[in-house]
Amino acid sequence: MADKDDVAVSNFWDKYIFILHSKNILPPVDRWYVVRIEEYIAFFKQKLPAKRLRQHTSTDIDEFITYVTQTDHFNSLKFYQLIHALQLLFSNYLHLHWSLEYDWDYLKASQQESASCHSDLTRQPHQTNPHKFSVNNTSLTPEHYQPLFKKLTAVIRQRNYSIRTEECYKQWTIRYILFHNGKSPDAMNHTHIVSFLEYLAVNRNVAPSTQNQALCALVFLYAQVLGITLDKFEHFSRAKKHPKLPVVMTQDETKQVLSKMSGVHYLMAALLYGTGMRLMECLRLRVKDIDFNYHQIFIRAGKGNKDRVVPLPKLIIPLLKSQLEKARVFYETDIKNNQANVYLPYALSKKYPNAGKEWIWQYLFPSAKLSVDPRSNMVRRHHLSESSLQRYIKKSAIEAKVAKKITCHTFRHSFT
Repeated sequence: MADKDDVAVSNFWDKYIFILHSKNILPPVDRWYVVRIEEYIAFFKQKLPAKRLRQHTSTDIDEFITYVTQTDHFNSLKFYQLIHALQLLFSNYLHLHWSLEYDWDYLKASQQESASCHSDLTRQPHQTNPHKFSVNNTSLTPEHYQPLFKKLTAVIRQRNYSIRTEECYKQWTIRYILFHNGKSPDAMNHTHIVSFLEYLAVNRNVAPSTQNQALCALVFLYAQVLGITLDKFEHFSRAKKHPKLPVVMTQDETKQVLSKMSGVHYLMAALLYGTGMRLMECLRLRVKDIDFNYHQIFIRAGKGNKDRVVPLPKLIIPLLKSQLEKARVFYETDIKNNQANVYLPYALSKKYPNAGKEWIWQYLFPSAKLSVDPRSNMVRRHHLSESSLQRYIKKSAIEAKVAKKITCHTFRHSFT
């Protein structure tokens, strides 16, 4: 009997690995997909030892996802592998009918670790540890620059700037120091900034917005952090500005791209197109921002920190209500586990300590996993990552064979 069981188990894994290879999941990655399924099986073997995999339902998936999102060892990569591994198991191997309707894409979209949900004021550059950089292969001691970055962080947060702006200004400060071979900023002046800006324009050929971003960061560093008054920046080589025409899709092209999308990604793309909102404005929508009675959506703290109202397309109302039901499941799970908490803008968390636990403040597109807020270090449920929709739209545009560079912002440009 034991031999038969061993053969059955061996056949099971052979077939599963064959499916992995057919999906171009090859060694050594395939082994990690097997590990993810082994963890899933082990979890239910302790709870429901008699229940076969063919008897599992979406409820079992939800239960296991809730369990793993509360553990520390499941980082973004492992989480994505887990979701994809389970999708291949139940959809491609066992062919269970419920798995074909299950929103795997929504869970995959939650793979990335949280950034803060403060307003975007600048683009976020490549991440670098400010306390681990070197100049000419000579390591700079962390203690030497730690007070500077600590003060820079404090001043930025006092002004309630976004975490993206915070990271951006830190990065430009690092690059500025590296360019001048580790010289301390308070020992440099206007001419050093000019030489750095000219280097960006002439040698690096950066975009005008990038050069201007660097200038803003350094002016902020000197004026607000170091308290040094600088001369006017009038004479330096500026990056050449070339006018760009926006990419706009026709209605047929939009339909072609949307036809290749499904699930939560389709809903978000439809919102971008049907309302003209920006990507981050869509991702940061809260439950209270949707007004079904007046068919409108409130955009809070958009570009320029401005609020506005956009029309709610009637065609996506059923999808929005369905999405609210999904978000409600996450919320009730968090309430049950005493983990219901979302980021609140400005000082609302101090004025209304329990507001972050209320349903109306929850995100319309919540992540399937909890994450740590990089500023407060609190464990919260963030919204979905923007990169997931960006990649999905790019992939859908390629599949739709639309010969244009289609991005999330293209849907806003195409809004009429």
